[in-house]
Amino acid sequence: MQFSKANEFHYEPYWYRGLEYPKEQERGYNSTEDLYVPGYFEMKIRKGESIVFSASTSEIKTSGLKRLFDKEVEARQPRDNFFHCLVNAAHQFHNRKKTSGRYILAGYPWFKCRARDQFIALPGLTLSIGESDYFELVMATAEQGLREFMERKDLSVAITEMDKPDVMLWCIWAIQQYAKEVGTEQCIEKYGKLLHDLLTYIIDGKHPNLLLHDNGLVYAEGKNTAITWMNAMLDGRPVNPRSGYIVEFNALWYNDIRFAAELLRNGETAELVEQLDTIATNCKESFVKTFVNQYGYLYDYVDGNMVDWSVRPNMILAAALDYSPLEQNQKKNIVDICTRELLTPKGLRSLSPKSEGFTPVCAGDNNYRTRIYHQGTAWPWLGGFYLEACMKLYKRTRLSFIERQLVGYEDETITHCLGTIPEYFDGNPPYKGRGAISFAMNVAGILRTLALLEKYKY
Repeated sequence: MQFSKANEFHYEPYWYRGLEYPKEQERGYNSTEDLYVPGYFEMKIRKGESIVFSASTSEIKTSGLKRLFDKEVEARQPRDNFFHCLVNAAHQFHNRKKTSGRYILAGYPWFKCRARDQFIALPGLTLSIGESDYFELVMATAEQGLREFMERKDLSVAITEMDKPDVMLWCIWAIQQYAKEVGTEQCIEKYGKLLHDLLTYIIDGKHPNLLLHDNGLVYAEGKNTAITWMNAMLDGRPVNPRSGYIVEFNALWYNDIRFAAELLRNGETAELVEQLDTIATNCKESFVKTFVNQYGYLYDYVDGNMVDWSVRPNMILAAALDYSPLEQNQKKNIVDICTRELLTPKGLRSLSPKSEGFTPVCAGDNNYRTRIYHQGTAWPWLGGFYLEACMKLYKRTRLSFIERQLVGYEDETITHCLGTIPEYFDGNPPYKGRGAISFAMNVAGILRTLALLEKYKY
């Protein structure tokens, strides 16, 4: 431990016994600790003077501390406003292994790179802040992993959960955002072959758990394992066993095949485009018949005679995506019910207060938190899709409302963890942040919304 100014170290060792950590105690972990303090530094300081402190495993010349500090500050994104804090947080999710692979970490402190999280977060963390080059680097690594998965090879990339059935759907959505940012020609050049291969892989029935049915919808088996973003598992079973026709899977599927058909229409893939057009027509009709109920919102999933009536936020994708199987009035109904039952200042609740099992505060020991993880907690990344749906439906008339919603996140950058957004929030006031201290999908969702807001303003 060194300072840029002469000082004296006073050796006065103390043990502080039985320090308590309330958050660890709340989460059911060991929560007391003894801490040793060897002493303290003392020096004179003038009014307005700055002193640089350095902690390291090796000693350096203190005369260069100020210069080194200024160099480090210059190289980093300043955290002098809300947007810059989010940009700085976006860069913190960048991860590079010893090889040339580039990744997006799902969050801090315990998350690794998860396939679904990476594709959902990637556009917001890169394209929304003008960093399409890093999008391309991450996508290159991800494409390698996707191709190894399709060829049933062991993955050489450090990406987990590549087998989840919606991963390819989110990948195509991410490519769609890239096309809107850099143009269709560049998108086709870089990702046209990947789009073709992902879609034919699904259409040909090669995916182990994403089956295309004759009605144009995709079906996934999720009774025995968690296959969606609502991935809590307890005693080897999914807490929310979402299975069959899952609403966000099929909203993504319709969007993806419509996007791909438009992107590839003028290329050398006429046969695939014709096939996609036919599937999209069937999917649109089947989606409405399968998911739209008499109360105007969408079932969360449908599996044979099993229908989930829970009001959950997954249906918002059908209103927010560029290509939707729904008519305008149906999308408006979804936005309205999300506004009435799911909207909070911190995003959309994972379950409506009117639905059975609603539990807005996710606190307690690990088993209890796992059981209620998606039973009413609020998620900013879903709030991002809600705000996107609002902009698409109501254009400039909702911009002030969206700005007010975004203000609700600014205080979080100095509350749960400095300069970033946590994993989830309580579903009821005061909407306390909980879980991982920094979560990629949430930071990305807010950055995407800020970028969209600017586009709608002008």
